[in-house]
Amino acid sequence: MVEQEVTLMKGNEALAHAAIRCGADGYFGYPITPQSEVIETLAELKPWETTGMVVLQAESEVASINMIYGGAAAGKRVLTSSSSPGIALMQEGITYMAGAELPGVFINVQRGGPGLGTIQPSQGDYFQATRGGGNGDYNTIVLAPDSVQEMADFVDLAFTLAFKYRNPAMILADGVIGQMMEKVVLPPIKPRRTEEEIRKECPWATIGRTKDRKPNIITSLELKPEAMELRNLHLQEKYKTIREKEVRYETIQCDDADFIVVAFGSAARLTQKAMEMAREEGLKVGLLRPITLWPFPSEAIAQVAKGKKGVLVVEINAGQMVQDVRLAVNGDIAVDHFGRLGGIVPEPEEIVKALKEKFL
Repeated sequence: MVEQEVTLMKGNEALAHAAIRCGADGYFGYPITPQSEVIETLAELKPWETTGMVVLQAESEVASINMIYGGAAAGKRVLTSSSSPGIALMQEGITYMAGAELPGVFINVQRGGPGLGTIQPSQGDYFQATRGGGNGDYNTIVLAPDSVQEMADFVDLAFTLAFKYRNPAMILADGVIGQMMEKVVLPPIKPRRTEEEIRKECPWATIGRTKDRKPNIITSLELKPEAMELRNLHLQEKYKTIREKEVRYETIQCDDADFIVVAFGSAARLTQKAMEMAREEGLKVGLLRPITLWPFPSEAIAQVAKGKKGVLVVEINAGQMVQDVRLAVNGDIAVDHFGRLGGIVPEPEEIVKALKEKFL
């Protein structure tokens, strides 16, 4: 058995290392707190000297998303990272990529808002990520890590899903996960694909027409409404397949629980401690952690919630995922919300107190 090397690093640093190791072709980004360590670590590692990966600081988030569009159109594994207001600036490009069916990876290490807000952690971008922050009927695959290990693991997973479905994929982290330091086992090194491998894997890519095919045209524009409707129907069929096959979640001590807490990311980490404290007081509490925020684990939540006395949704926002949880249980059980705002992270004691106040 091969020994795995355990390293101590921040979540943002793990993202950068994982991007190089999973064979990424390019990173195009712009520094913004609390995710600046991603591009700083990439600059320190200099992957252009080892793997040939391009690392470029764009003049703005708008510039970086258009670079991502171009790289993806060539079939390349390209990614960017930013934080809440920076991701907001990229929404036009993300919807263009969804409409043109281009794969790409976006990392949002969330900070408080709205607007410029604060540099402290938040989960206020749930709606933006899961509803599609741009125009039109589209969805982005959204992964929510709750540890530095998952920050590393989800980079390759995001690329895999993005290319499997030709769709943008987002890693929705937050300032807590990005800045905290933990043990991590970095993923194995995967070489970048050759041009021939890209041509085989991505027959749609605009990398030069060969004599055996027609020119590839990548665009999200259709002037004829009948053609645009067909394109939309195709996208909806694809999203249906993703909802059927790619739902991911974790349950902890739900079988004997009287109450279920639903939380993602750093809020789920805090909830695990709160759950332990509640059980010490005789309150049987379980946790369901959505790993994919889209597709959302609605069926799993409905099943786990059956026969329980209540569901508490813990988020570091004013109440966003709670709407999806209410839709999932369809009025069969009481659902309430607890969260803190302005970059304040709730304490486990506050979560236990909220559970008692709302359901006992």
